Amino acid sequence: MKKLILFLCLSITVQAQNNLDLYLLVGQSNMAGRGTLDNYLLPSDSLWMLAKDLSWVRAKEPFHYDKSAAGAGLAASFARIILSKDKHPIGLIPAAVGGTSIRYWRSGAQDPATGLYPYDDAIRRAKVALKHGKIKAILWHQGESDTESTASYVQEFISLMDNLHRDLDLPLGSIPVIIGETGEFGDRSNSRQRINAVIREIPNRLPFVKVVTSEGLTHNGDLTHFDTPALRELGKRYAEVLLRFRQ
Repeated sequence: MKKLILFLCLSITVQAQNNLDLYLLVGQSNMAGRGTLDNYLLPSDSLWMLAKDLSWVRAKEPFHYDKSAAGAGLAASFARIILSKDKHPIGLIPAAVGGTSIRYWRSGAQDPATGLYPYDDAIRRAKVALKHGKIKAILWHQGESDTESTASYVQEFISLMDNLHRDLDLPLGSIPVIIGETGEFGDRSNSRQRINAVIREIPNRLPFVKVVTSEGLTHNGDLTHFDTPALRELGKRYAEVLLRFRQ
């Protein structure tokens, strides 16, 4: 009997991992998450993540592994809300890299701080994940490293979207892309306001892109990274924007 139960559990697990709604998580540290880890409850039977070694494991924070500082992130609350609406197993594809400018999100570009290839790694991981489901949306949070190069940001982002869709064999505009504003904190608020103004322009060029506001969110003390309560709220906002987009 025990062997039968184990077999049935394994069968359900394999089946779930081959029929996932996939979400690609890309950007820099506020997508990777720098919040203090808490006891945030995640569904154990319907939420999966692609681990560093490209295996599927039950989702557990931190989802990302870009730096040792990785902690709580926005994807947890996002996934929990989407699961409550869709009732379908989710596979998260963590691929954000802290500290990266958008210029490192090009094919062949290496982030000098980590030695990683953010774009190439994201494509590689997404292609592995696509064997087990379909990408339902791309979640992007980035911009803190580009506050002094706002003039080229929109075109860089358009090129990134063109490349991602091409390399993942997705027709441009076939899935939603949800992006978030940076936090406008303290003496850095002016530079963040500039990049946020540019971020808000993107849907005018790419109608499949929707922007999530950072209004009212709090930081963890460094004037850059959202704290855990803010990340939970930000993930909720990402989910709400996506759900409205689908209507």
